[in-house]
Amino acid sequence: MLGAVVGLGVLGAAAAWLGRAPPEPVLAPCTPGQVDPERLKAHVRALSERFHPRDHQHPDNLERTADYVAEALSRAGGRVSSEPYTAGGMSYRNVIATFGPESEERLVIGAHYDAARGAPGADDNASGVAGLLELAAWLGAHPPPMRVDLVGYTLEEPPHFRRSTMGSKVHARGLREQGVKVRAMISIESIGYFSDAPDSQRYPVASLKLRYPTEGHFIAVVGRTDERALVDRVHQALGAASGLPSESLAAPRGLEGVDFSDHGSYWDEGYPAVMVTDTALFRNPHYHTPQDTWDTLDYARMAKVVRGVRCAVEALAAPASAEAR
Repeated sequence: MLGAVVGLGVLGAAAAWLGRAPPEPVLAPCTPGQVDPERLKAHVRALSERFHPRDHQHPDNLERTADYVAEALSRAGGRVSSEPYTAGGMSYRNVIATFGPESEERLVIGAHYDAARGAPGADDNASGVAGLLELAAWLGAHPPPMRVDLVGYTLEEPPHFRRSTMGSKVHARGLREQGVKVRAMISIESIGYFSDAPDSQRYPVASLKLRYPTEGHFIAVVGRTDERALVDRVHQALGAASGLPSESLAAPRGLEGVDFSDHGSYWDEGYPAVMVTDTALFRNPHYHTPQDTWDTLDYARMAKVVRGVRCAVEALAAPASAEAR
């Protein structure tokens, strides 16, 4: 995952950045409850220390990570299953937990649990997995009105990124082959690094600083231009519930970085999808390095992001969601 705003490259892309005015439609109030920052920290520390390294060359560690994720999802009340497959002669698996009743459509919320080679992967992407596990605990206590699948993906990082062996590609392709209808997919990708320091947020086009924050204190929602309604819906729910500054990007997929996470796999299969992210390498100096450790993250603000994702899921799962899109 290379962040929410990688390589926009042209001044016209600035018009794609949204988020200053409250987007439509107006959502019903949401009360997502509290998220314990210490629980998030415990998950991130376990994933980045106990199971390091989590790259494709260490399938045993990835299997142990999958067990950890599956156990937590099951403990939360999810109906847990695995999606095994082989890549390069080795075995890997996605972990899936289902909440709510069977329904014609479903929501998919996912985060990849592998990490870049040589990196503990605290922000990228133990933070996303921790958020997924806390979302599971909430769904277990507040069953949704439609089917919601939480998925822990393997092999998001290079060399499998964008290849048929990428975990989210395996999952999305399987859904399409089964004729499953997906109302929306949210990729939770790097949500734990924040900074209030001046110029801590970088952009590939300097003029973007004239309009958008120069501090890395916000959370972003990223999607395609033709799915702006979905971007707006998730963005409004996220911003209203999280209490954090938020920005959104609805842009053509051809802009580099717009599809740099698991949501792109669902676009490939014709499903609507967005990414929630802290923008990764455009903010976090430890991105894909050995310094991406658990003690560099802001768990209080990360907890607010998870609260926002809870409300986004609630909004998307509501019966009126299909008409609002």
